[in-house]
Amino acid sequence: MTKNAKYILEIINASDKHLTAEQIFLCLKEKNAKAVLATVYNNLSSLYEQGLISKVSIEGFPDRYDKIKRHDHLVCKRCGKLSDITLRDMTEKLQKEVPVQILSYDLKINYICKECLNKEDEKGGNEK
Repeated sequence: MTKNAKYILEIINASDKHLTAEQIFLCLKEKNAKAVLATVYNNLSSLYEQGLISKVSIEGFPDRYDKIKRHDHLVCKRCGKLSDITLRDMTEKLQKEVPVQILSYDLKINYICKECLNKEDEKGGNEK
């Protein structure tokens, strides 16, 4: 593993946020001023393929990267806010429903966050 890949893995594992490639790049620049964004994308791809990080894709927003830890996500459909939630592992139940061996699953629960609901209320809307 390259030095940059190690730094990127450290950045992701140390973060309590779901970082974009650009955010990771800014953190990496603090450790390696010569780093370029392409290096970050290449290393993220490699780390993801090796199963060392997870990627969270949300339509309309940049991919975000997360540490490997069994958990699920709440996703605001308006602003893209991403929050971790820990639900009981449903692999066994899901396995009974599908005819192939499940390796893993990624549950994303869509909702409208409180901040977006408050903005809507301020505009005079009544969507809840």
